[in-house]
Amino acid sequence: MNRVDSNREQIRGFLISRRAKITPERAGLPAGGRRRVPGLRREEVAVLAGVSTEWYTRLEKGHVSGVSDDVLEAVARALQLTEEERIHLFDLARAARPARRAPSRRKEVEVPRPVHWLLDSMTMSAAFVRNGRLDIVAINPLGRALFAPMYDSDTTDERGRANFARYYFLDPGSHHFFVDWDDGADVTAALLRAEAGREPHDRALRELVGELSTLSSEFRTRWAAHDVRIRHEGVKSLQHPEVGRLELTYLSLDLPTAHRTVRNLTAYTAEPGTVAEDRLKLLASWAATLGRRQDAEAPHTEQGGRPE
Repeated sequence: MNRVDSNREQIRGFLISRRAKITPERAGLPAGGRRRVPGLRREEVAVLAGVSTEWYTRLEKGHVSGVSDDVLEAVARALQLTEEERIHLFDLARAARPARRAPSRRKEVEVPRPVHWLLDSMTMSAAFVRNGRLDIVAINPLGRALFAPMYDSDTTDERGRANFARYYFLDPGSHHFFVDWDDGADVTAALLRAEAGREPHDRALRELVGELSTLSSEFRTRWAAHDVRIRHEGVKSLQHPEVGRLELTYLSLDLPTAHRTVRNLTAYTAEPGTVAEDRLKLLASWAATLGRRQDAEAPHTEQGGRPE
């Protein structure tokens, strides 16, 4: 598949994939003999949700117009959806409902100066802001140094802006840089799938998914799984070309924005007293030295600002 699925296709694929994950035993139902496909049958989901089989079949085909939130909640409980999956189902249903006016294209808004100041003040954390398509739209010097392999990659755009999904799936070097590549690739595709549910009319997202689907079988497999992620935090292992192995904890926070634009601030830090902290300090020193050298060579921007 070389594009973002239509809303109906997304609903169908998501519900079928979640139904396949629930065994009768897990749902508290008798196994009922041999099954042709894994997971629950449609009629079993219908019983658990308290609706007719015909109605649930129609829902699974992507017809959600007019479906109440109470019914969606019942389906979510029947399929034992996680909180993130439940949010995704409601996002898909909201996108399917008739709009009073044609959906407007999301505007790309600049990252406010105070956010840049905040990033630069985080001298011992590699911090950046990304959008829903996983473009890095602002980053501090330590973050730029940490993700140097991604910025040096041919997967950056014409403005030199890095994108996590392109680097993960289109640059073979990502397998070496991200030690836990498989887990990270799963999360990357799941974050894009959740964004597609929120913003099915995002042209840039459609183009990105089309590019990745065309060029990467690893992405196609993960995209077809219909897994979703909204929250993004944990521990990341990186093999950095300058300082070696880094075990870093990362935490993401949503930033308030206008025009439905997703802005997410993520910070990578090392546990105090560890080898990773020493190596991160070394990387911070290297980044500061490089920054001073670049400041001396390049014309200054207006004080307190920076170019996008």
